[in-house]
Amino acid sequence: MTSQSIPIQENQTQSKFQISIVLPLAFSHFIQDIYTATVAPLLPVIIDRLSLSLTAAGSLPAILQLPSIINPFIGYMADKINLRYFTIFAPAVTATLISCLSFTNSYWIMALLLFVTGFSVACYHSPTPALVANSAGKKVGLGMSLYMAAGELSRTVGPLIAVWAISLWSLEGFYRIVVIGWATTIILFLRLRNIPNASKTPPSIKVILPTLRNLFIPLAIINIFRRFMLESITTYLPIYMDSQGASLAVSGGALSILELAGVLGAFTSGTISDRFGRKLILLLSIIISAVIMFAFLNTSGWLYIPILIILGFTAISTGPVMLAMVQDHLPENRSLGNSLLMFITFLTRPIAMLSIGILSDNFGLKSSFTIGTIISLFAIPAIFFLPNDKVQHPNI
Repeated sequence: MTSQSIPIQENQTQSKFQISIVLPLAFSHFIQDIYTATVAPLLPVIIDRLSLSLTAAGSLPAILQLPSIINPFIGYMADKINLRYFTIFAPAVTATLISCLSFTNSYWIMALLLFVTGFSVACYHSPTPALVANSAGKKVGLGMSLYMAAGELSRTVGPLIAVWAISLWSLEGFYRIVVIGWATTIILFLRLRNIPNASKTPPSIKVILPTLRNLFIPLAIINIFRRFMLESITTYLPIYMDSQGASLAVSGGALSILELAGVLGAFTSGTISDRFGRKLILLLSIIISAVIMFAFLNTSGWLYIPILIILGFTAISTGPVMLAMVQDHLPENRSLGNSLLMFITFLTRPIAMLSIGILSDNFGLKSSFTIGTIISLFAIPAIFFLPNDKVQHPNI
């Protein structure tokens, strides 16, 4: 009886959606990303404590992102070793390092803490979607939706927690939030310690190179063209609203509405792509979000609210679909595939962010948003070069 328990679980992993594993993984994504989402709201307090320039303060979130460069290596290794322990211990490690900012009175020590935190973040995000996919059976899109929606929600909750903790305890007492990360690690350990590791040795890079080329070249093209519109609305939206005469509260509220709609979109997109196809949902998302973006740029007043809801729902919904597609086509190299997708995002995001900023300085925000939206439509041809979906649903 005992000797057959693991094979049964492996079979279930391939065919059954294991909610008892997927939900704790999604919850851990929410907690993990909450800690990194507190860094930006802490910057005003850090500037005051350390007397930093804006350039020095702005470098801290960038330092946190630097270890993402090695994501492909981490993903490749995670496919070869017991990847679940990266996931289990990362929330505790991340929570401890971020909480230690409470005791830091040196820019360089703070930079070092954030740099090491970046490795913890990379070690979590590279293998965890593979665990989700392995536990989602045939509903990989649903698993990715739950996982990505939890991460999107953390962007809204994280700043609120940072403000609450600082208001209650000041920066010196911020370390108290460490308990949430450690509690999450305990939960993950109890849920994941007995799940089987990958049952097969993953094929070499040389063997899967044609798949990587056919999949990631179109995905990279889609990513970079889509990123121009995404960075317009996620990075520059409050500034745009302010330029349209909105108050600070309304400008910030617009971003909250967009992000919350994005959570719902992230949850929905992967799920419906299980039924209707990854490529079809990507295509519809790009077209609809572009149309809604043009509507947003030519409206005013209360109409902003429903338009922002639709825009957030459609524009931020592509992440789970692309992640599910990677999991579909690289079933034995899922960590590597996920880490490559993260690496592409890491490269394309600053390019698009800087480009929109330069365009805004030269032509104005509305014109740069329009240009970014037009550029996003160039992603459409690349969708048709993606490999056909591997799950049973209509293809485009």
